[in-house]
Amino acid sequence: MKIAIIDYDMGNVRSIENAINHVGDFEIDITSDPELIKAAECLILPGVGAFPDAMKKLKEKGLFDVLNKEVTVKGKPVLGICLGMQILFESSEEITFTKGLGWIPGQVEYMQPGSGLRVPHVGWNSLNLADNASVFDYLHDDKDFYFVHSLWVNCPDEYKLATFNYGVEMTAAVKKDNIMGMQFHPEKSQKNGLAAMKSFLTWAENNKVGKCNA
Repeated sequence: MKIAIIDYDMGNVRSIENAINHVGDFEIDITSDPELIKAAECLILPGVGAFPDAMKKLKEKGLFDVLNKEVTVKGKPVLGICLGMQILFESSEEITFTKGLGWIPGQVEYMQPGSGLRVPHVGWNSLNLADNASVFDYLHDDKDFYFVHSLWVNCPDEYKLATFNYGVEMTAAVKKDNIMGMQFHPEKSQKNGLAAMKSFLTWAENNKVGKCNA
């Protein structure tokens, strides 16, 4: 399977590449070239930083339209990670109101965990899995993943694969049709993270034509 890791100057792309290489033998391009993105069968959208900067970079590099066509028209499997998950949604209040890709209904909001909990949220949290979370079926007693973020995605429950508790319940992973997102960092989450990456890639490989049933 050909995988394109989208390079828009907002993500730790090499760490994502290393994680993928740990779990399978894939043809990987780290790229902002529209032609390589079109040729790929699966897309990874990483992200570290601020939402407005991410959207600005996608547009400056001419990636907004090509990604929209490949994902929403062709139905290509895509995974957004951390900030990459947040920009899948309609908008964010980070710094200033900014529209996102709008592929999944929902808004990105500042975390308000209460109880004296620190923001940003940095560290390990256990996932609460939804009934439709088949991509996480490998998880049993240990459901811990590594998070680094100050904002969270407020979206309808129907799109949530998993949540986590940090003072209040917040979104950890999402799915809508061929689109998946993980707020945590699978590439930093040791064995559980590598297993999550492998599970996503297996799902993507089984749904290359956009018929996603997981």
